[in-house]
Amino acid sequence: MQPTIEVLDRELSVCKLSTADEHLAELPFYFLSRTDKEVSLVCDTDRVPGDSVDRVDGWSAFRISGTLDFSLVGILSGITTALADAGIGLFAVSTYDTDYVLVKRDDLERAIEALSSEGYGITSSAHLSGA
Repeated sequence: MQPTIEVLDRELSVCKLSTADEHLAELPFYFLSRTDKEVSLVCDTDRVPGDSVDRVDGWSAFRISGTLDFSLVGILSGITTALADAGIGLFAVSTYDTDYVLVKRDDLERAIEALSSEGYGITSSAHLSGA
């Protein structure tokens, strides 16, 4: 049985930043990654910092429902394979508890169809303003 996937009701942007400032902690929903080569941010489109170096708008997100144990194997692979087979590009990020998959908003309906046809249950969430 496939896990349930929750479609988040948010329009997201993927950004490149020159620095990770402390004001990012005030964003209601974001992913921040920093390596020795770059700083990347995923956040609500209407909250993109004005000093971002580059950005790509128009992303939607899926969250794999529930807490994923580190011993689980192949969860993200199954989702990415279904989307790749449908010709849909993605951007994946993970938290301690779960995985998130972003697809371009224009591909959202095709992504839902592709995942549904592979047996994934699809639910949707209300916009999490302030979450």
